[in-house]
Amino acid sequence: MRKSTRKLKSEKSEEILKRRMREWRKGPAIERVKKPSKIERARKLGYKEKEGVVVARARVRSGGRRKSRPSLGRRPKRMGVRKITPKKSIQRIAEERTARKFPNLEVLNSYPIGKDGKYHYFESILIDPNHPAITSDPDLSWVSNSSQRGRAYRGLTSEGKKTRGLRKKGKGSEKNRPSQRSARH
Repeated sequence: MRKSTRKLKSEKSEEILKRRMREWRKGPAIERVKKPSKIERARKLGYKEKEGVVVARARVRSGGRRKSRPSLGRRPKRMGVRKITPKKSIQRIAEERTARKFPNLEVLNSYPIGKDGKYHYFESILIDPNHPAITSDPDLSWVSNSSQRGRAYRGLTSEGKKTRGLRKKGKGSEKNRPSQRSARH
């Protein structure tokens, strides 16, 4: 009995998500949201329902880089059109675009909320580092520190650290610290 009701609930939530994604597709690429769609996930990542904390939804196209085919002749292998992918994850791209849209806020974290055939959708938790409610909050006041400026661009969010390979330690990850670029020389 329980499994059948759970299945019904999941089917209902899938329908709701599909309907929402249809609306999101027509709307702007980055949009401020009143409340997070996955409240439990947002709370785990540091969201608090208070002034100075903002949630924004971002829409990013799926797949690798789009490159135009060269007009001059060469064999197909050397065209350099297919299989060209960015080193950044799509979630990190979404965080950076959100940070660019809201220049006075800092990205705390983000999480995926859905994807369809064309786009990936993410929600980013943004914090105003100069807001009195944030500077007086012991859990969030560290974002006010000047070292946290431009977190999303420097890969200091959770997703940023993941794409930089900083989730691993020890053998096999020797060249990830302090950065992959510094290990090249």
